[in-house]
Formats: sequence, structure tokens, C-alpha cells
Amino acid sequence: MYENYLTKRVNSLNTESAFKILAKANKLEAAGMKIIHCEIGQPDFKTPEHIAQAACRAINEGITGYTPSQGYPELREEIARFYTVNKHVKTDMNDVVVVPGGKPIMFYTMLMLVEAGDEVIIPDPGFPIYSSCIKFVGGVPVPIPLLEEDDFKYDLEKLKAAITPKTKLIILNSPSNPTGGVFDKNDLLELADILKDRPDIFILSDEIYDRLVYDESIAPSIAAIPGFKDRTVILNGFSKAYSMTGWRLGYGIMNAELAKKMELLMINSNSCAASFTQIAAIEALRAPQDSVEMMKAAFKERRDWLIDALNEIPGISCVKPKGAFYAFPNISAFGLSSYDFCDKLLSEAGVAAAWGSSFGSRGEGYFRISYANSIENLKEAVERIADFTSML
Repeated sequence: MYENYLTKRVNSLNTESAFKILAKANKLEAAGMKIIHCEIGQPDFKTPEHIAQAACRAINEGITGYTPSQGYPELREEIARFYTVNKHVKTDMNDVVVVPGGKPIMFYTMLMLVEAGDEVIIPDPGFPIYSSCIKFVGGVPVPIPLLEEDDFKYDLEKLKAAITPKTKLIILNSPSNPTGGVFDKNDLLELADILKDRPDIFILSDEIYDRLVYDESIAPSIAAIPGFKDRTVILNGFSKAYSMTGWRLGYGIMNAELAKKMELLMINSNSCAASFTQIAAIEALRAPQDSVEMMKAAFKERRDWLIDALNEIPGISCVKPKGAFYAFPNISAFGLSSYDFCDKLLSEAGVAAAWGSSFGSRGEGYFRISYANSIENLKEAVERIADFTSML
């Protein structure tokens, strides 16, 4: 009944298919059906104990008040050190803004840089909130296809052809959600060469999965290329690498002048990120990274098993993702829409997965399955998928 009263910008907002599937899966589960959850992008490991204990100590010591809107200086120093040392992006604490989760960096970047009518190049398939944020501020999403035969990386010639005088921003996501594709250094150098004569085009580099790559230690950043640090906004956080999804703590790295503007957006929206979560994040970065490596090794083992198993199912083909914890199998042979496939897979087989078209038109014919689950559960999921597809 309120549809006529709502603003166009609110009506333009979209959601994530994973949360829609999760809601339906939870209802089926409550009714007694055994569901295998492969829909949500959440590590199945507990937050490492030393990180959780740091937060508990902070609470017990009364560190529960407001913090600086840009984030604790100690945390921003640790983030700057990490990026400088590990990703070769020379970063100062004044370049860092700490926020509650990663999504505020998407929204704030659009609010800072995109005017009504500006064009923003996005990956297709890609994280659906990109398009949602762009439309919310009046921008125009320009999807560029990520093709299976190219390991789901940008076709740089198509990207170059899509650039117009209205192009204001390009979104990179490496490793990618939903495909697990990774841009290597050569890909980034080629993109930088395309953009060298357009200094008015900014880049939003979503690097939230950068610790979860399986052919190298960490995914490279375009901000490490000379001349690109000041025109890049990096999005990162603690959810994926440290299994801290519910802690809601992310950060952005950008030119210090942009950081001051983003701090104003924080003041006007969230005030600050929670104090004790920031203390936990300092511990996460300062402590040995054994827990990150353990989770990464487990995800790699699951990936290797899962891709082989999926490719043995008649009608399904799946390229091996190089990062994140998602597989993006091709199911076009079954003649169902990706939505119908996933809806039936959940209702009839009890496997929750996200339909490909929710990530963009180029996701049609695919579905996303998260391997942030145990090998035992993944084995049962594959058995159920095989039984389900045999009846199609």
C-alpha cells in the first residue's frame, strides 16, 4: 500500500538472491526438511579464538564507546602496513576509512563519485549490489560480459569499447563473486594501459576475497600500478579471510582527500564502527596468520574435490575457480532457467544454491554454489544434485 509514497531511489534498490534462497531454505528446514546450505557466502569456520578473545577483553575493559569516525588510528595503521607490505600499495593511515561491513564502501563511493546519468562499468555476472547502488544514486550500470571461456575475466576489448565520455567509474572484483575468477598482474597492466589517457575515470576495486586465491599468496591490486593509487577506491574487510561476517567490519583505502569526504559520509550515516570489533581487527592483523592459511587450505581442498565431482554429472560443466569460495557451474543443457533450476533443486532435493541470473543477464544458464561448507556436506549436496538432474 505504500508503493505510491516511496521514492524512486528506494524502489530502485535490489537484493541478493542468496538471502532470498536462505529465507526459503530456513522455512523448509523449520518444517523438517534437511537442507544443505550452499547459497550464502559465509565461511563455516568460527572466528579464530585469539580474535574473539581480543573483543571480549575490550568489552570487559569498558572499550564500548564511540570511536573516531574514520576508525581507530591503530587499526588504520595496521591496515596501511598490511597493504604496503603485502600488496605493494603504498598506504598511509590517512588513506584508510573503517566502516561497518564492506557494502558501505560501495554506497559511499557511488555517493562521492557518481552523478545522475554517469555510467559505471560493472562485471556481468557480478555482485548484484553494485548495480543496485549505481541505480540508487541515479547512475547507469554498463555491464560487460565475463565469459566462461575466458575464465570469467573482463574481455578488455569489450570493456574498452564500452568506455564513453559519460564513464565515471569501473568496478573490479577479484577474486570474483559469483565466479571465482581472478585478474592477474598482466590483466591489470592491460587495463591500466587502456585507462592511462582517461584520468577522469575512477576504479572501485572490490578485494574482499583477496586472501582466498589458490595459485598465489594474495590477489594483486590495480592500485599498486604507478599512477593508479589516487584514482582507486579499494574495498576490503575482515568477513571472509578471518570468518568475521557477523562482526560487520570493513574498510576502504583511497586518496586521503577522498577519505576525508568518506569520513563525512560515515559521520552522517553510521557515526563510527563498533569499538570492540576494531580492537579484534587489530589483533587479526597483528597476530600470526595461521588461521587464514588453514581456512584457505581447506577451501582449496574442497574446491578441487567439488569441481571434479560436478564435472562428472551429465549435463553440468564447471571451470575451476582461482579464488573466493564459489563455483559457477554451467547448467544450460537442462533447458531450465537458472531460477527454476535452483528453486526446484531446493524444494525437491534440499540443496540451497543461488541462481545465476540474479548476478546479471550473463549469469543465465549457471548457478552459484558455495563451498564454504564441509566436505561431507558437499559430497551429499553433489549426490543430491546428480539425482535431481538425472530426473530432468
